[in-house]
Parts: sequence; structure tokens; C-alpha cells
Amino acid sequence: MAGEWVRVQLGAVTDLLTGFPFKSERYVEDPSAPRLLRGDNVAQGVLRWDGAKRWPRNADNGIEPYWLREGDVILAMDRPWIEAGLKYAAVRRSDLPALLVQRVARLRGSSRLDTGFLKYVIGSQAFTDHVLSIQTGTAVPHISGGQIKSFEFLLPSLAEQRAIAHILGTLDDKIELNRRMSETLEAMARALFKSWFVDFAPVRAKAESRDPGLPQPLTDVFPDRLVDSELGEIPAGWAIGPILEHARIMSGGTPKTDRADYWDGPIAWASAKDVSQSAGTFLVATERRISERGLVESATQMIPAFCSVVVARGATTGRMVMFGCDMAMNQTCYALASTTETPFALYCRLRAEIFALVHAAHGSVFDTITTSTFTSLRIVLPPTPLLIAFEERASPLFLRVLEATREIRTLAALRDTLLPKLISGEIRILDAERLLEAVA
Repeated sequence: MAGEWVRVQLGAVTDLLTGFPFKSERYVEDPSAPRLLRGDNVAQGVLRWDGAKRWPRNADNGIEPYWLREGDVILAMDRPWIEAGLKYAAVRRSDLPALLVQRVARLRGSSRLDTGFLKYVIGSQAFTDHVLSIQTGTAVPHISGGQIKSFEFLLPSLAEQRAIAHILGTLDDKIELNRRMSETLEAMARALFKSWFVDFAPVRAKAESRDPGLPQPLTDVFPDRLVDSELGEIPAGWAIGPILEHARIMSGGTPKTDRADYWDGPIAWASAKDVSQSAGTFLVATERRISERGLVESATQMIPAFCSVVVARGATTGRMVMFGCDMAMNQTCYALASTTETPFALYCRLRAEIFALVHAAHGSVFDTITTSTFTSLRIVLPPTPLLIAFEERASPLFLRVLEATREIRTLAALRDTLLPKLISGEIRILDAERLLEAVA
């Protein structure tokens, strides 16, 4: 089939636009204002809006061409590739409205190139290899619009492009559905935690002679009044203490890198990079693995599943996940294991306290979390029976998130296997459709 395809340069079949130099003095804080899509917002296959800047909705001044559309393919032009992969994404409806900022490229299809197929051309290993071969600059590697346009690839007919985009898009849609479901489930668990242990909603309801809406045995465990404390009002009878009152802390280590027998074994070994690049609640796989000997003869140790793991040092200090299985880790992270057999309550507590953790961190180059950070962090300590009651309600939600995370990994592996074979013509569309049916 590949012999029937035509070799083209990307620039000949693509509408490419680079962004506008929006002035920072005109940024606004209005959360309803359009977001500015900068290179910092482009991750590997997805847009992330952490720290998004916003532009006045009524501003014009020639920015009309820079409004983004659903399906547009985005590519960072500064540091276009990092160890996690190529910084590109397709714009989703939820990303809009948004405007394109300088040093970011927007690509759209043409009468010869379907934009859905274009997404997978840019996401291919061949395009990544092209970027790595042409990027210039040492401190800040970068690429130009002309270099992007110079990429050559095989172009099938529009019908075949759309069929290929449909197959790969179906897998992406399943991945996105699982991702959104996971976000919703975690949000439900965290909202319940906040209601019980941050806002003290059942206590306030009882204090105002209202029904908390809970089973009577559980209602009886909540007190009916708030009292003053060093942290403000808290439920009567609840204590204040360090977060380590309900958790034990574990650190990691790194086997000697010059010992080949310490590496590439059966044990997942997590680093700050793995934690930081995890797209969801759970980390289920790592970039590197170690051997049993590497585990025994180094400072690292096995960290049980469902421990909360926090990046302790580096540019992503405070980023956290839960381990979805037993694994080891290096010294850039701390793991916290619940001592009350309520790991999901501990995770929700850490998520609620993460800003306090980072604020308490210290360091000369990057903020650094130390054991003293956890020791000094004082929190409200609910009674263990209430933590267990929360755990009973939250556990099914988090276990469904873990199941979805594993499914995402399986679907992504299939997509990444099919992608280069489909866009090069190595595999027939009918064969790919049969594989897709197997995971439907």
C-alpha cells in the first residue's frame, strides 16, 4: 500500500502559523478571559493549563488569526523535545477559548491533508527524530517554522487518512474518556474529604440542628459544636498534631549506575521525573527498573502500593501521586504510608495540604521538602473511626481510577504500536480495525 502513497513536505500540505507576542502588562486575572497558549502549556500529547495567563476578551489589535480551533495541532518551538517526549498536542474543546503565543506553532490541514491525520504525523517517531536532528541552540534548543515545514512523509489519499485518524482517534477517545472519568471520581472523593475534614459540614449541620444527611451511627460520631484552636475552629474533641501522627515517612535511594547487574530487573523504580510526568492519580509504570540485587545492595526500598509519593526536590517540588503497585524509588521523593489503614484519606489530606508543604519548603536553588517539613506540618487529626468511614466510601472510587489508569496504559501502548505502522502503510487498515475491535 505504501507504494501508492506520495512523499511530500509538511509545508506543502499544511497551514502553519506561529504565535503573537502578547504583552505581559496586559494580562488579566479574570478566570473567564481567554487563555494564552504558551510553550509552558504544551506537554506530551496534551495541553496543561497550570499557571495559564489570560488576555482581555474585548482586545483585538490584529489578534484575530491567533484564535485557536478545536483539532488544531500545537507544537512548542522552544525546547520542543524533552526526555518525556515531544511537546505537541491537539486542541480540545475544553481548551477553548485560547490564543496562540509566540514561539508556539499551530498546524492545520489543507485540501490534501486531514487535520486529524496531521495530529498523528506530528506524533510519530519519525517527526520526533526530525526535530531532534534539526533543533539548534544549547541553552534553549529551538526549531523554526521553516524547519517544521521541511519534514517529509508519505501522504495517502484523504479517505485513507481519515480511516487511519478514525482508528487512532478511537483509541484516543477511549483514553480521554477514562481520563475524564478518573478526574471526576477523584474529585468526588476529595469533595467528600473536604466536606468532612476541612469544612466540617456534618459538625456545622448538627450545631445548627440540621440533618447532616448521613446514616445515624455515622452522624453520632461527629460532634455537634466547633471550638477554637491554633488552626482556627475545629470540631470539639478533635486534636491538632503533625501529619506524621497518621503516617510514616519513607525515603529512597539509587543503586550504583556503573553496576549493570543492579539495573533492568523486574522492580519498578520511580524518580521525581516519573512522578512529575504522571498524567493522573496513580503511577503504575516507571521509566527505569532495578534488579533484586540492586534493591538489596542500595539505599532504596520497596514502597507499598497506595502510598502517597511527593517530589521532595527539584523544579516540580510538591507534585504527588499514589503508587498503583509496589515499587522502589529514588531519593528525590518521599513516600508516606498510612498508619491507620486509610491510605486514600491520607492522599486527600496531602492534596489538601500540598500548598502548605511547598510554602514550608526551603532551599537555595529549588524549594526542597525535607523530613522536618512533614514533622512541622500541623493538621487537624480526626478520630480514626471517621477516617475509616471515609475510606469505605472513597476506596471504591480510587480503585476504579486505578483500573482506568491501567486501561489507559494498555490503550496507549496499542495506539503507539499502530501509529508508525499505519502512517507508513506497513499495516493494512482492515487489520488495524480488527485489533481495535478486540479492545472495544
